[in-house]
Amino acid sequence: MKKYDAIIIGFGKAGKTLAGFLAGKGQKVALIEKSNEMYGGTCINVGCIPSKSLVTWAERGEVKNFDSLEDKKEYYRQAMGRKNQLITALREKNFKKLDNLENVDVINGFGSFVSKNQVKVVGEGFEEVLEGDKIIVNTGTSSRKLDIKGAEGNDRIMYSNDILSLPELPERLVIVGGGYIGLEFASMFSSFGSKVTVLEHNKEFLPREDEDVAAEIKAALEAKGIKILTDAKVYEIEDGKVLFKLGEEEASVEGDKILIAAGRVVNTKELNLENAGIETLPNGAIKVDNLLRTNVENIWAVGDVKGGPQFTYVSLDDFRIIRDQLLNAKNPKVLNDRLIPYSVFIAPPFSRVGLSEKEAKEQGYDYQVVKLMVNTIPKANVLQRTTGMMKAIVDNKTEQILGAVLFCEESHEIINTVKTVMDLKGSYKVLRDQIFTHPTMSEALNDLFSLVK
Repeated sequence: MKKYDAIIIGFGKAGKTLAGFLAGKGQKVALIEKSNEMYGGTCINVGCIPSKSLVTWAERGEVKNFDSLEDKKEYYRQAMGRKNQLITALREKNFKKLDNLENVDVINGFGSFVSKNQVKVVGEGFEEVLEGDKIIVNTGTSSRKLDIKGAEGNDRIMYSNDILSLPELPERLVIVGGGYIGLEFASMFSSFGSKVTVLEHNKEFLPREDEDVAAEIKAALEAKGIKILTDAKVYEIEDGKVLFKLGEEEASVEGDKILIAAGRVVNTKELNLENAGIETLPNGAIKVDNLLRTNVENIWAVGDVKGGPQFTYVSLDDFRIIRDQLLNAKNPKVLNDRLIPYSVFIAPPFSRVGLSEKEAKEQGYDYQVVKLMVNTIPKANVLQRTTGMMKAIVDNKTEQILGAVLFCEESHEIINTVKTVMDLKGSYKVLRDQIFTHPTMSEALNDLFSLVK
């Protein structure tokens, strides 16, 4: 039996970073990954990087204004080819970075628990049991499957992983699910030239967001030609025909491809967690404390598998939490003290950090709301991208920013500036009076926070 200082199950952001860190401290590490197409984790292979590569190509293609559908399809093939080159290079780089380390064994196989210190690995032509002092679970999530009649075995049905490798542009794309994942694909494929229909089962569009923000996003997507139907309950798929109830009415829509975008589920089912006595939450996620420890003293869970926000930068921060413990840091990072921004790469991108207006109201804050329409921003007019709005919630007592929503060009960059001020518990006046370069989208923060009374 091979013995290690640490066994890491899953080659995601937290796992791979931790493997390199521990190896640098002289510890022997086994990094188990079930697929050689997932080195680097979800983000690099079937998440952020491929999707944002395609989003970038899609937006460039929109500017080119192709005359024919065949031209659009050829451009899409080029975009997919470039995306494939990119992720192949990154995957290889991630593998070599760790495989070249003397103290790291990258093992291709499926890992599951035998006991709290032992993990069985089953790979192509081998099976072995490893023993580790520390075990870190980093197995991520997978697309949620829906129990819809006619979906099983239907070659028109796709999930997010599949559609990121779809070789040909579909003329008609139906998306079941109007959450962030579904909308990102809707915006992207619409820009490439597909006719897109989104079927959302909730009566409200983006119920997590404030009504005014959701309305702006819906209007922008519909202006791109995307058809969005809420309160749409899909019950059957006949080849490419999606049957659903729209309220009380029967309805249907045809798609060359049908994307199921119903969220993601944690990859814990086949880990045999019970063999190690690891507790889970009702949704299957591994239960952790503020230091990402499970109820078993030598086992941690990091990344998406522990539940909560599913972002690669959260996974990286999970690494920092464990790093601080292992270094016995004086002021270690903990799970509940972090403020997490997020961005949805529709056109324009939508970004948010902190509380929404309705959350601030529910939590009893004395606050005020300020809004700025994007068409008043000089840089937005230079870019000819004037869709959207900026919105912020400010605490009247402390002058601190409680939350911000940016639905505008470059919002995914600007939101980090807002978050930094919030982390430092600074006054909104820091952004109101900041000297920004001109013309930029960031300088709109001057105008937004000048509206605070």
